[in-house]
Amino acid sequence: MADETNSTSTAASAPAQGGYQGSNSGERSSSGPRPPRPAGGPGGGGRKFFRRKKVCKFCVEKIDQISYRDVRLLQQFVAERGKITPRRLTGVCTTHQRQLSQAIKQARNIALLPFAAKF
Repeated sequence: MADETNSTSTAASAPAQGGYQGSNSGERSSSGPRPPRPAGGPGGGGRKFFRRKKVCKFCVEKIDQISYRDVRLLQQFVAERGKITPRRLTGVCTTHQRQLSQAIKQARNIALLPFAAKF
């Protein structure tokens, strides 16, 4: 009778101690810390890519106001599809990006710039 109680108690307590037997959480922690990745991206190899910080074109040229009539300047900041190019791509500062978007919208309204792409 003592053997029966011991066998049932150990069988009942085994899943509680071990948890889910299919989990592989123990495998990852036993492998230790990961080795460092090679520089230069997923392909490995040589030098790390250096991206130059973009500088606002209007701040460099000391342009205070952006005119809606300057179509050549505004077209540089409009994509082929007719969308206004975002700051992160052009490198324009926030104040000039706001002025730029206002000027582009004004130029669109008086038909100096197209609203959409030409197909």
